[in-house]
Amino acid sequence: MNERIRVVVADDQNISRGFFEMYVHASDRYELAASFRTADEAVDFVEENETDLLILDIMMQEGIDGLTAAAKIKREHPEIKIILTTSTSETSWEEKARAIGVESFWYKEYDSHSLTDIMERTLRGESVYPSSAPEVNFGKIRRSDLTERELDVLRELTASLTNEEIAEKLHISANTVKRHLQNIMEKTGFGRRVDLAIHARLLGLVVHDSERINSGERK
Repeated sequence: MNERIRVVVADDQNISRGFFEMYVHASDRYELAASFRTADEAVDFVEENETDLLILDIMMQEGIDGLTAAAKIKREHPEIKIILTTSTSETSWEEKARAIGVESFWYKEYDSHSLTDIMERTLRGESVYPSSAPEVNFGKIRRSDLTERELDVLRELTASLTNEEIAEKLHISANTVKRHLQNIMEKTGFGRRVDLAIHARLLGLVVHDSERINSGERK
């Protein structure tokens, strides 16, 4: 194994990818093994090339998403350490990342720790996840003013589901869904459900799984 730590980065945004590359180049400990704009390329690369650490964005405009890529890599190469990153405030992905064995999770816009710190701690064998959810302004409130169930309902709402469809998905009644939506509108000040859905998506407050998984299929 090389003395320097071989790092692979994958992010479809040029600015973010350049940011990751800069942090790798800033330390004599690291070697930038490869940099890609899709998760598919990262999966193919680590299959054939020695890799110590992978910094991988979750949402991708082309190909598979970062969570799917991380799961594939962990099945075949559990020794490769992975840091998943996102510019959204979608916290449900943390649980999914833990379940597939991803070592660390970093919110680009909200995490108080630097990426360098996360990289160092991850390579020392730590599993570094945020201690609290990102705070985002949403109408008249902040993200923390919504309950987890309200966030669940809001997440399904962004997929343009009806109350009945949301109820079936979350195993609750349609009346309960209606009550949650009314509570969210009262808290936030938004007067229509469509406004809730649009603003939640624009802010990245919640991201429906279908949006993540199918994001790479959109042209």
